[in-house]
Amino acid sequence: MTFLKNINEIAPESAGKTAIESVYEALRQAILAGEIEPESRLRVEQLRKKFGVGASTVREALSRLLVENLVTTEGQRGFRVAPVSVDDFKNIVEMRAMFEAKAVRESIAKGDDDWESALVAAHHNLAKIENGMVGREKQSVAEWEKRNQAFHDTMVRGCSNDWLLNFRDILYKHSVRYIQISLTDRTISRNVRAEHQAIFDAVIARDADLAEQLTIEHIYRSVPVIEARISEHTARAQGGANG
Repeated sequence: MTFLKNINEIAPESAGKTAIESVYEALRQAILAGEIEPESRLRVEQLRKKFGVGASTVREALSRLLVENLVTTEGQRGFRVAPVSVDDFKNIVEMRAMFEAKAVRESIAKGDDDWESALVAAHHNLAKIENGMVGREKQSVAEWEKRNQAFHDTMVRGCSNDWLLNFRDILYKHSVRYIQISLTDRTISRNVRAEHQAIFDAVIARDADLAEQLTIEHIYRSVPVIEARISEHTARAQGGANG
C-alpha cells in the first residue's frame, strides 16, 4: 500500500480537516484510482500505524466508505475494498447515463457564455492528451482521467438542479475504477477521441437531442470493454488457483 501517508504528510488541501476526513479522502482516492485492488483486505491496525492515527479514526473513515459502497464488511471479519463486477458496472452505467444526459440537456438550455468558454477549454485540454496518448495509455491514464472528468463535469455545470448533479457525481466517481480498466485495454476497438469530439460539437451547436443521444451512447460503450476485461481477469485468477 504505497499510497498511504502519515496523517501529517497528507496534501495541503487537507489542512483544517479532521483526521477522519483526511483518512477517508486518502483511502477513497486510492480505491477509486485502483491503487488498492478490489477485494483487498483493509486491516484497521495496519492503517492505524500507516496514518499515525487511532483505530477509531480508521474505523469511522471505513464506515463512511461503507456507506458509499466502496468498502464491504462481513460480520466481525473486518473491511475489504468493494469488488468489481459486470453487473455492478451495468447498473452504474444505466443510472449515470440517465442523470448525465438530463444534466447535459439542461446545461444546453441554461448554459451562458462563461459555461460555454469553460467547456471549450476543458475539451481542448482533453483533446491534447487524447491525440498524443496512443501507445502510451498506461502512462497517461491518471492525467487523462483528470481531464476527462473536467470535461464531463464542465459539460453538466450549466444544470441548476443540485440534486441531479449530486447523484450524477456519485455515479461518475464509482465508474472511475472501471473507466481506467477500459482505457488501458485495447482488445476492443474504440475511438474515445472521436466520441468526445462528437459530443462537444453537438453541445456547442446547442443540439440537445443529439448531445443527449451521443452522451448515452458514449457511456454505454464502456460495457463490452469492461465485460471483456473482467472475464479475462477472472479466467487468469481461476487459472492461477488451478495451477
